[in-house]
Parts: sequence; C-alpha cells; structure tokens
Amino acid sequence: MQKRLILASGSPRRKELLSKFNINFDIVQSDIPEIINDFDEPKQTAMSLAFQKANDVSLKMTNGEIVIAADTIVVFEDKILGKPSSEEEAFEMLSKLSGKIHSVITGFAIIEVGTYNKIIDYAETIVKFKGLTSDRIKRYIRTGEYLDKAGAYAIQGYGSIFVEWIKGSYWNVVGLPISKLDDILERYFEVRLF
Repeated sequence: MQKRLILASGSPRRKELLSKFNINFDIVQSDIPEIINDFDEPKQTAMSLAFQKANDVSLKMTNGEIVIAADTIVVFEDKILGKPSSEEEAFEMLSKLSGKIHSVITGFAIIEVGTYNKIIDYAETIVKFKGLTSDRIKRYIRTGEYLDKAGAYAIQGYGSIFVEWIKGSYWNVVGLPISKLDDILERYFEVRLF
C-alpha cells in the first residue's frame, strides 16, 4: 500500500514539480514563521527551516504519513538573500547578483509520522548571472515575478535570461532537488516518484 505523502509547502513551484510524477500527495501548509538569523550558517538555516515546517505539519498527522518540506535560500558573499519585501529591496538584490556567482541552497526534511524515520539534508547549486543593466532589472521587477522569490528571481520564468550558467541541479534552484529527493525517498521510505 502506498503511504500517504504530504507536501508541507504552499509553494506552487514545489506542487507543480511533484505533480509531474506518478504519486498522489496532499498539501498541508506549515504555520511556522520563517525566521532567518544572520549569524547562522546558510546550509543550517535552510535545513532548520525545512525541518521546522515538516515537524509542524507532522504533529497534525496520525497515520504514518510521509511529510516532505523544503526551504530555498540564495546566498551571496556569505549573506542570505531572502524574499524581498519591496521593489527597492528586489532591485538591490538583483544589482548585487549582476555579473556575479551566487549559491542556491534548498534544505529539505522528510518525516515518517509515528516513527523515528526522518532525514534532513540539502542540495546546493552554483549560479552565475550575466551583467544586468539598471533598466533591465527595473523591467524585470515590473513583471512582479520577483515577489515571494528568494534572491528576487525565478530561474523558470523571465529570470532565466539573467542566468549565464549553473553548476548543480536546475530543479534545486526552482525549489526542490527532485533527483536527490527521489533517491532518499526510495532508499529510506520505500517511496518511488517514478
């Protein structure tokens, strides 16, 4: 019998990614506040936020469900760039990333309810932006795509034209390192995405 999968995320990108596979899952959003401390190491921050989300949702479950949660952050010069709160902040972030290399880290947590079975891990992708003019950044911001995006861009949308190259998983930058997630689900939870 297939175990019930729960995606502990309101992200439409994560929902769309998992929907491509031959699995049924439900979405239950976590209520935890996403607090980022400047003194925490970025990988630890991403994994901690993912675990907090998975744990929050798993506490609401009672029947052996497998809860998957993730949190994606952008790191530039050892500083976490979260989701911009304004157009000005988005402009500042994209200006910093222009012509430079940054890192996208997705922490993820998988918890099997009612057991001690849980995995917390991360994936990292290195991204190089081409040089961006102020005009191009402003035009991008006017699309509204920057909203609710770590680092103020979406690689799967208009933001794709900013990306010169990546090293690592493309899907990790979108918000879920699907290949690594599949390996762990199959190995530790007897769940196959495909």
